[in-house]
Amino acid sequence: MTRSSPTLHGLRLAFGTLSVLPVRVPHVDRAVAARAMAMAPAVGLVLGGLAAGVGASAGRAGTGAPVAATLAVGTLAVLTRGLHLDGLADVADGLGSNKPAPDALRIMKASDIGPFGVLTLVFTLLLEVAALARVDAAHDAPTTAAALVLAVVAGRVAITVGCARGVPSARSDGLGAMVAGTLPPAVVAGLAVALAGAAAAVGAASGLGILRSLLAVGFSLVTAMLLLRHAVRRFGGITGDVLGALCETATATALVVLSTG
Repeated sequence: MTRSSPTLHGLRLAFGTLSVLPVRVPHVDRAVAARAMAMAPAVGLVLGGLAAGVGASAGRAGTGAPVAATLAVGTLAVLTRGLHLDGLADVADGLGSNKPAPDALRIMKASDIGPFGVLTLVFTLLLEVAALARVDAAHDAPTTAAALVLAVVAGRVAITVGCARGVPSARSDGLGAMVAGTLPPAVVAGLAVALAGAAAAVGAASGLGILRSLLAVGFSLVTAMLLLRHAVRRFGGITGDVLGALCETATATALVVLSTG
């Protein structure tokens, strides 16, 4: 095994788990899973870029901001197999059930989606589409693309927050058990700082502005951390669904902040 193999396995696992891309992962353990979660923002960069390209193409075709934003957000859902949206819906059902942790976890694992999940999905998707359309209406196409990519990357940094050392798993199996507590605080902090630096650069180079871009990623991570804290208190730890909910919550928050002004 070459020295670069664990990193390569981690990159493959990141794309294989967090995207629809058919990537073969020959070896998986907690060390590989940790690298995969650390590379989640790179997956966001690729997926956000592809979705932004679809939105920009639709805008050039004359569809108008609402349709272009809908196509961009829909592309993200397709590129992730709806994984994060499904997690958001399951977490909403679990939290909304107001039941003890074991019962809430069983509800989350069920294949159907309850009323809390449906309402949360509809609200979040409408919020993302409306916010992105507002950005599109107020700025040029490159700025809109930058805003979407920044929000999507922020959502994936939120996933790394959920995998920080000290955050337990709610179950003994599943994705949450594989990645819970795998990332050292220094790695998570480094990714957050890198996100802030990217936000400042994007804000300076576009019409978004440095302050608004920094506030967008800042609020997105704070919102994700609040949700994480509540989920750990209610469920006893994280699950794969919780990570998906963190991602979607942070993405939507970032888009809302970027749409202001």
